[in-house]
Amino acid sequence: MSENIIAKLNEEPKTIWVRLITVAIVVSLMTWGSQSLHFTGFTDSGLNVAKGLMNGLLHPNVSLIFDMSDSGIPFLLLQTIAIAVLGTIIGAILAIPVSFLASTNIVPKPVAMLFRALILLIRTIPALIWALVWIRVTGPGPFCGVVTQSVCSIGMISKMYITAIEDLNTGILESLDAAGCTTFQKIRCGILPQLSASFISTTIYRFDINLKDATILGIVGAGGIGSPLNNAISSGKWSNVGAFLLTLILLVILIEYCSTKVRARLAHGKK
Repeated sequence: MSENIIAKLNEEPKTIWVRLITVAIVVSLMTWGSQSLHFTGFTDSGLNVAKGLMNGLLHPNVSLIFDMSDSGIPFLLLQTIAIAVLGTIIGAILAIPVSFLASTNIVPKPVAMLFRALILLIRTIPALIWALVWIRVTGPGPFCGVVTQSVCSIGMISKMYITAIEDLNTGILESLDAAGCTTFQKIRCGILPQLSASFISTTIYRFDINLKDATILGIVGAGGIGSPLNNAISSGKWSNVGAFLLTLILLVILIEYCSTKVRARLAHGKK
């Protein structure tokens, strides 16, 4: 029995040289990349910021957490969540026609390539750059954040939608077509049941990302909790910074837990 196993192992192609070359390439790239790093130690101001941040996390401004005015954390968190929700929903809706037009099994390949180039263009530009562009158009505020997140969501969600669309079971559509079903009936009975779970799961996943991005976009004036957080850091109000960060951490953990449960149930039917 052991001889048969050894014989089978000997028949397998030798990949030792491929592995060695891969390791050598990775090491070379890491060495080349590290040449641009020049660490000269921690500065005194950097250490003071780190100490202030830790002190703020341990001694947050509790009054700010329970401040119900438009400058309090509850209002700013709700505004951040609203920006992420609206940006995700609008982006997910707009991504549906774009993804169908970019699927090679739905439209001719030249048309699909054109819309894929559009999606690639959207995904290439970082969210902060989109925010700076739209601030010039709409002015600073939550509306700019919603528009920015909608555009950024189209790029990522469309890419995920395309994968689901191109994995459609066309046999079901052919059966419905043979049964004399209309286009609407084929969409309702043949396409939507196959895509709905994947689409919803992708949208929830994008909402997780948008919720974190909404904080970053606020720093450049796109609304939400990011701008007050940046002002607190700049002015050295570490107790306020600690209050902002603690509530953000708790919010992200809660959203992550809920979204993971929903995605698992959609994908595997788990409770």
